[in-house]
Amino acid sequence: MIKPVFAKGKLVAKTGNEVMAEAMRQIEPDVVAAYPITPATEIVQIFSQFVADGVVKSEFVAVESEHSAMSASIAASAAGARAMTGTSSQGLSLMWEMLYIASGLRLPIIMAEVNRAISAPINIHGDQSDTMGARDAGWIQIYSENSQEAYDNMIQAVRIAEKVKLPTLVTTDGFIISHCMEVVEIYPDEDVKKFVGEYKPERYLLDVKKPYTLGSIDLQDYYFEHRYQLADAMRNAKGVILDVAKDFEKTFGRKYDLYEKYKLDDAEIAIVVIGSTAGTSKVVVDELRAKGVKAGLLKIRVFRPFPTQEIVKDLANIKAIAVFDRADSCSGAFAPLYSDVVASLYAAGVTSPKIVNYVYGLGGREINTEHIAQVYDTLGKIAAGKEKPSTDVQYINVRIK
Repeated sequence: MIKPVFAKGKLVAKTGNEVMAEAMRQIEPDVVAAYPITPATEIVQIFSQFVADGVVKSEFVAVESEHSAMSASIAASAAGARAMTGTSSQGLSLMWEMLYIASGLRLPIIMAEVNRAISAPINIHGDQSDTMGARDAGWIQIYSENSQEAYDNMIQAVRIAEKVKLPTLVTTDGFIISHCMEVVEIYPDEDVKKFVGEYKPERYLLDVKKPYTLGSIDLQDYYFEHRYQLADAMRNAKGVILDVAKDFEKTFGRKYDLYEKYKLDDAEIAIVVIGSTAGTSKVVVDELRAKGVKAGLLKIRVFRPFPTQEIVKDLANIKAIAVFDRADSCSGAFAPLYSDVVASLYAAGVTSPKIVNYVYGLGGREINTEHIAQVYDTLGKIAAGKEKPSTDVQYINVRIK
């Protein structure tokens, strides 16, 4: 029987979209600007109903495109408002120009993002190519394995963004989490509001007593320094994310980190993955452990800032590792998560693990326990020296011929 972790928590059956909207209701931002797009439409649709019913005092701005949604969010945040939005796939792509402006201006905008494939061909189902394409836009990126994590991550994201002064997005896998119903523990409104706190921006454009310039031209004299400050803020965000997670655990009882280790401490073979596939992989790990196979899992929760130094100590002694990417960079080499994992190990001088890269699930293509078990079987052979690790990207469950 599932029981609440928090003494005052309430168990409800909700989809990922519903719990993200519920978190937004409890946060009650000053402004939400959005344009609907599948599979994220429900989030802002539900929230707009909260506004229409007078449940929240937020200002809802229905705009004509996602570019305008981010533009309005930037304007609201710069004016001193707590601003939020939501989008997916092509919507995130249409925001491209404004994503960089939001981070460059150090505005703590929160985005509920539902991972969906990027066109063409047109596809409305879940993979992570949209947010992986925005990985260098200066946004903190927090990924969710399930609806509970999506709800908890949304609440934490507000404090993280406002402390670091960087925009932050929280993701779920499209349809897999966004539209599937799960049992989720919801916390009382007053406890969430207390945890998030009142937004008190250090400075804002409508503060006529302390006028300042925002978004001016910035040529050779200062642009480099400002971009360095942005990158440095991202590096320093890891400490803030961990501090917020500790406070969240103290308040609500659930523990979060930059990543999750699942039976990894004594593992000889392991998978590194992001998102809902971690849950499926845990089932395989349990099955292999029951057979005496030392299998483990490392689930990345915070992809930006990437936990470079942190993961090295946990992966250094693994004999064989498979990095799962639900996006293909089309670089001709390797996919995004694999590149970051290998670069982290190489920079630390760790060359002992044999590492292979798998791309899977593009456009919502199924990945099941059998597929994952086959990867672990390959890793076992690599670890035993019976098979050489592939130097090319491997594709799971795709018709190549």
